[in-house]
Amino acid sequence: MKVLGPRELFEDVQNSGLCIGCGACVDLCPYFRNYKGKTARLFTCNLPQGRCYAHCPKCEVDLDQMARYFWQAPYEGSALGPYREILAARRGPALEGDSFQGGGVVSALMVYALQAGLIDAAVLTGSQGMFPDARLAVNPQEVLECSGSKYAAAPTMAALNRAVRDGYGLLGVAATPCQATAVSKMRMNLLEQNDFKDPVALVVGLFCNWSLDARRLAQFLCQRIDLQRVRRMDIPPPPAGTLVVETDRETLEIPLDQIKPMIPEACNICPDMTAEWADVSVGMFEGRPGWNTLVIRSQVGADIVTAAIEAKFLETSSLPAENLNRLARAGTAKKKRCLTTLRQRQLINHDGDGARYPLRIPEDIAKRLLDG
Repeated sequence: MKVLGPRELFEDVQNSGLCIGCGACVDLCPYFRNYKGKTARLFTCNLPQGRCYAHCPKCEVDLDQMARYFWQAPYEGSALGPYREILAARRGPALEGDSFQGGGVVSALMVYALQAGLIDAAVLTGSQGMFPDARLAVNPQEVLECSGSKYAAAPTMAALNRAVRDGYGLLGVAATPCQATAVSKMRMNLLEQNDFKDPVALVVGLFCNWSLDARRLAQFLCQRIDLQRVRRMDIPPPPAGTLVVETDRETLEIPLDQIKPMIPEACNICPDMTAEWADVSVGMFEGRPGWNTLVIRSQVGADIVTAAIEAKFLETSSLPAENLNRLARAGTAKKKRCLTTLRQRQLINHDGDGARYPLRIPEDIAKRLLDG
């Protein structure tokens, strides 16, 4: 993958409206900061290569190179990415609490990993009022404080950068697809640093079709409710078609058509719905409240799921074929929408012309997905 510097990052991502605010460039140096969902460059920098560019999920992401590195196989463009097994899952009796969304599987895996010594800390997304923020959890209580979906783009990777700087060597990361892409690029050591050590021991991916601009969402909601009273947000499975916002006084249901204009442009060029670069991926389970869909991808993922079940942190059951088929159709549809947008905006690979692109994908795979 091509690695350039902060000047090119600013031109290609910030100036082009493609920044998702994932935090991958934040807290690496004094130059990039995130404030309420907005990543800004504070100072200019002329380094020819930088970790900010190398880690960014919107700069020169080569899907085939990533697949060969992590899965030892070419990128195939499959609907859900490589996986070993897909199950229905929920937290087991060993995890107590009542603040979970869905089946509580992400919290269960992170708490188990901490207690079992598999990780030293967990990189998670918390919140300050309406705005998601990056957290480093070092005990189960801090994990539980981050439970629940946020639905807004979050600078979570900044906590990963701070943890690496502070010397953590066994990190768990809960990441949306774009964030998981940033984690993967970091783990590949694209700058070929001699002293590099992979600090990530576990990546738990989060299903995501799109996120929302936190500032625009807050501005929209403040005209309808007291933001300080918001306790929970949820997007129920189809056919609900609403964003549900719960406060300590009322419940507000907002049609998705009213909030979709708040989706960042970067979401439209993301081909990944199920966090394909994670060890395990977790999403909602349509038709079974209190459960999640759990995708097991790597040996690390398979091992921790088995151990968490034995320790009663997880319960699992088979996933109905209908749910799997529906999930695969949605994954394929997102890839097709992404590639269509990239083609229209001329933001996808044209090897040999010397230009820079957010995404590179084998031409035969792109053609198959677009024609399918």
